[in-house]
Amino acid sequence: MSGSVPHGGAQRIALDVHAHLAPVVIDRLSGIAGVDWNQEAGVMTIDGYTLGATSVYRPEALLAWMDDNRVDRAWISIPPPLYRLNLGEAAARDWTDYANDGLDAYAARRPDRLAPLYHLPVQHPELAADIVVERAITGRPRFAMPAGSQEHKITLCDPAYARLWSVLNAEKAFLFLHPCKGCDPRYEPFYLHNLMGSPVETALAAAHLAMSGVLEQHPDLQICLAHGGGASGAIAGRLERGQVTGRPGADTGAETARRAFRRFCVDCITHDRHALALAAAVHGEDHVLFGSDWPFSMGLPNPHQQLGDIEPRMRQRIFIDNPTTLGLMDDLD
Repeated sequence: MSGSVPHGGAQRIALDVHAHLAPVVIDRLSGIAGVDWNQEAGVMTIDGYTLGATSVYRPEALLAWMDDNRVDRAWISIPPPLYRLNLGEAAARDWTDYANDGLDAYAARRPDRLAPLYHLPVQHPELAADIVVERAITGRPRFAMPAGSQEHKITLCDPAYARLWSVLNAEKAFLFLHPCKGCDPRYEPFYLHNLMGSPVETALAAAHLAMSGVLEQHPDLQICLAHGGGASGAIAGRLERGQVTGRPGADTGAETARRAFRRFCVDCITHDRHALALAAAVHGEDHVLFGSDWPFSMGLPNPHQQLGDIEPRMRQRIFIDNPTTLGLMDDLD
């Protein structure tokens, strides 16, 4: 691997499935309403929110971090402030094309190191399905999508998503699900909208997909849940108990939740080795992948230090073995 010499002879990490970049294509941004680029400050304001993490706009900064931490490759996706769930279908098409073309341009600078997870506008499922078909032609059927939204009344078990799941399954696609900010006002104190709300949103998406039968019906679709699956590990047994005891609406005829949850992959960002062990127990040790959430502080900016208390065999699985076993390293372009 080219680049700077990693510190301390750290173990190699084959793939990072959770790294963020925000595309900046100035000539195209000028025609997009609601988005402004501040050249002097090097930050973007999206629908009134300024994304101040300047590294997120700089693929060279990501590559330098990868070199320092011996990360071979990263799959890049746009960060949540760029999801823009408020957009109508025509504006969402323009914005999504901009974002995905921008990810392509970033990846083209170092195709041996970077590859895009194309954004899907979850608020418009038919448009999202069209984008899957269009982008899969590149031979890289890898996508990222918000995990739903209470504010916009988006639940992934809605029948409106049937075609999206079908085309993703037909393409044998990889789909990374990342939570949005919850809008429950009780989460406002103590930054809980992120610290607690996001894990709950991820677990809610997992429950919708499992108990509706979406996972079982689309076995060739590979879904990865962000941040260790959120709270999914803690609720899997309770969901299954609701199914087997016939709680109202819980028994849909789908496979049990614990069985369905084995179909998910999760990244390793839990910030607690016991929580990571629970995620591995529920989803499978062979389904835990490395994610950094670069460049954000709630991720793993110092992965070898932050995962230093993980059992060595599990680190080997996360860093090296699982991406290969799951077929994620087959596409080396």
